[in-house]
Amino acid sequence: MRFAADRMLGRLARWLRVIGQDVVYGSHLSGTALVQTARREGRIILTRDTRLVRRHGLPPHLFVTSDHFREQLRQVVSAFDLSSPAAIMTRCIDCNEELREADRSLVRHRVPPYVWATQGRFMTCCRCRRVFWGATHTEHMRAELTRLGITVPC
Repeated sequence: MRFAADRMLGRLARWLRVIGQDVVYGSHLSGTALVQTARREGRIILTRDTRLVRRHGLPPHLFVTSDHFREQLRQVVSAFDLSSPAAIMTRCIDCNEELREADRSLVRHRVPPYVWATQGRFMTCCRCRRVFWGATHTEHMRAELTRLGITVPC
């Protein structure tokens, strides 16, 4: 699935990226810009904007009913049957780019010494250059998804 989330849904956009969904998001995405982006890129609009959903000829969209990200995520997961994501933590949560496996030797100078010593696998974002690795925050995200009823692959 490919989504375009309005500027009111930043936390939802990040969590959808955690479960591997392609979500464009930014402060520039509201109203006409959101609709144009969705049309141009073949995306489903996720919005909290009641005025926007009243427009005629709106591309496929979902009005997100809650102000709370957990309920928002549950709604989107249910509406689009995303409850068993095939690829979790495969997208950059900041810029939406797909992550790539990194050669350990190439990221050594970019991670803390303890992380280098304790982690065997690293992923990088080619766009923003961030380095990701499995750690306690990953376990916390997996636990949160499980509590929300989202089946997390190992």
